[in-house]
Amino acid sequence: MTYFLEGELSDAERDPATARFRVIPVPLERTVSYGGGTEGGPEAILEASVELERLYRDAEPCAAGIVTEEAVDCTGPLPQVMERIAARAEAAVAAGAVPVTLGGEHALSYGAVRGVARALGRPVGIVQIDAHADLRKAYQDERHSHASVMQLLAEEDGIRIAQYGVRAMSQEEVDRRAACHVISIDAEELVTGNIHSVTLPEDFPQDVYVSFDVDGLDPAILPATGTPVPGGLGYYQALNIVRSALAGRNLAGCDVVELAPTEDSRVSEFTTAQITYALMSFAAAK
Repeated sequence: MTYFLEGELSDAERDPATARFRVIPVPLERTVSYGGGTEGGPEAILEASVELERLYRDAEPCAAGIVTEEAVDCTGPLPQVMERIAARAEAAVAAGAVPVTLGGEHALSYGAVRGVARALGRPVGIVQIDAHADLRKAYQDERHSHASVMQLLAEEDGIRIAQYGVRAMSQEEVDRRAACHVISIDAEELVTGNIHSVTLPEDFPQDVYVSFDVDGLDPAILPATGTPVPGGLGYYQALNIVRSALAGRNLAGCDVVELAPTEDSRVSEFTTAQITYALMSFAAAK
């Protein structure tokens, strides 16, 4: 197994007792549509991270400490897999760390978000970068699907969600987005308006979980994903949106999902690793 930023971290920076970040690989691939390959996402991100520089925006987030855990067992019924993910995220938060979950398909966010909320014992809000709303009641008769994950969190858990970059939705999702009072600015408005900054309402939870589906980016930037929908966000644009949404709030956990590596996907893999490190920097800066 490869470790995040392997070769760059000191022994002290890899100490589980003090590390600010716990990287949790989740090679989940059960309900993907169109293109596959997300099972290989976590290891591809870890391997690409070896080539990252420690310095990001004049700081070294890794100095706060990064531990890479063993991959979550993704065999068996999906509810059991979700509980394993939740237990890992919960343990990370209980230890004072930020869980950084690497996917794998987007369905994993259900377990990760629930684990963070369980550990905190207070409301958590989700900031979602994504080409899709993921608000279907079920997909292919599976409620724990990548296309249903936000529906479960919004309707079953009552979690507030803010979505940025969506550009592919069903009517069912449009209706559910309104019924669940999901905050949203879709890709066309963000891209054509060159919008790089957003503001969450005052009543949005102070503890924020960031779910970053890499298909939120334009496929010209990151093509190695199962559903590369055109018209996506720019690299800096997406990160600036997340950074501005977190202003005055706490990044309690995050995931980076839906990388589907191929033999010639090095650009996508490196970009995804850099996004992961950027998200760490938003927490380390607090």
